[in-house]
This record gives sequence, structure tokens and C-alpha cells, in this order.
Amino acid sequence: MSSFEIGAPRPVSAVQVGTVGAGSKPVQTEIPAETPKAPAAAAAPKVETSAAVKAGAAPVDQDRVRTIRHAVETGTYPVFPAKIADAMIAAGMLLRSAK
Repeated sequence: MSSFEIGAPRPVSAVQVGTVGAGSKPVQTEIPAETPKAPAAAAAPKVETSAAVKAGAAPVDQDRVRTIRHAVETGTYPVFPAKIADAMIAAGMLLRSAK
């Protein structure tokens, strides 16, 4: 079983990486803040995309959203704990099943 630390978080900067081995203290490794950049001319070639690739707007029924939002705000939205539990169990079973 690998070891881990419990307690107040230590300050970590964006360029600091810590690794923990089994039964050892964390080893700190510094990563340079800036890496050398390639010249702009040698960058990857430009890629053009067509309008067919763009996702477009999501199919959302704004009237239905407004109705549900109003019901939640006023406390009249029906909540059935058994249906919620069934959906959570079904989702867990889907996540555990082999693909």
C-alpha cells in the first residue's frame, strides 16, 4: 500500500512537482518555468476546418428549462427519492460493466 500525507496542504507552485514512494518522504522536482519556443515560421501548418465540423448550438428547449427552473425556485418541483436512487444504482452498474 502506498503512503500518502494527511493534514494541511503544503503550498505548491505551478512549476513544482512532488512524488511519493512507498515508505518514503516526498521528493521535490523543479521544472523550468519557461521552455525554449520554436520560431513561429517552423510552427505546425495551419489547419482549416469546414462549417460541417462545427458543433453549433445545443438543442435546448428554453421554455421547458424556464418551467423547471420556476418549479425548483418555488418548491413545487416533484422529487421522488426512489427514482433518484434507482438512477444512481443504474449509473453505478453501467460504470462497473465491462465494455
